[in-house]
Amino acid sequence: MPLLAGWLLRHSVVMCLLLHSLVLMTFCFHHAATSCSKSCYCSENEGRGKAVRCSNLQLTEIPQDLPNDTRRIYLDSNLFTAVPANAFAGLPLLVELDLSHNEISQLEPGAFRGLGPSLQSLDLSSNKLVNFNPEAFEGLRARANLTNNPWRCDCNLQMALPRVDLEPASLAGIVCQTADPPEIGVEGLAFLLAQDVDLCVVMKKTTDVAMLVTMFGWFTMVISYLVYYVRANQEDARRHLEYLKSLPSRQGKSEESSTISTVV
Repeated sequence: MPLLAGWLLRHSVVMCLLLHSLVLMTFCFHHAATSCSKSCYCSENEGRGKAVRCSNLQLTEIPQDLPNDTRRIYLDSNLFTAVPANAFAGLPLLVELDLSHNEISQLEPGAFRGLGPSLQSLDLSSNKLVNFNPEAFEGLRARANLTNNPWRCDCNLQMALPRVDLEPASLAGIVCQTADPPEIGVEGLAFLLAQDVDLCVVMKKTTDVAMLVTMFGWFTMVISYLVYYVRANQEDARRHLEYLKSLPSRQGKSEESSTISTVV
């Protein structure tokens, strides 16, 4: 009996320790998932879920400790210059993301990766976006606010827009501040409203000119080879003719033989 009691006591202690560790780990994970990001303010609404407000905090980098159960993030009026890849990974419930009024000039490929199934609203207005990178919006079907950015409208933009799945009305926010070629006349216009404009026409013309130059170069090489071949054969033919002329003719030999026979 004492042995049995000791065995039960030891195993009870082990089980208690394991249970305590499990509870502690669960608490830690829950705390990590539900606690608020440093320096930000969190609020929770029964119908709208958790909102994290990091507005106007002079932040220069996207916070990495955002709660996993966040549904709305407000990062407006900070000093972000870029959104790196996977910046919002691990936020499967996010429906609204506000990045307006920053200094963002670059969206890296995969910047919003993982948000496609949930995100409904994306605000990138009043930043410094010039070039449109379709790889940054991969999988997104959200409504995006792209207004008040110094967009550059060129052939790359024209080819990129069909590759994104954003809500179509979102692309109306791309207003051309500069254009290439500049004489196309789209500055100040929403790109989608300039339906008859082909920004790739210069590239197509350049390609056509390059093809013509290439074809002309091949044609010149062929002609040069033919000229060289003809001249080389003419020279061989002339040399062969001169050689034949230098040989004594059969007719001369026959006449000489006849003269000798007559004399004999």
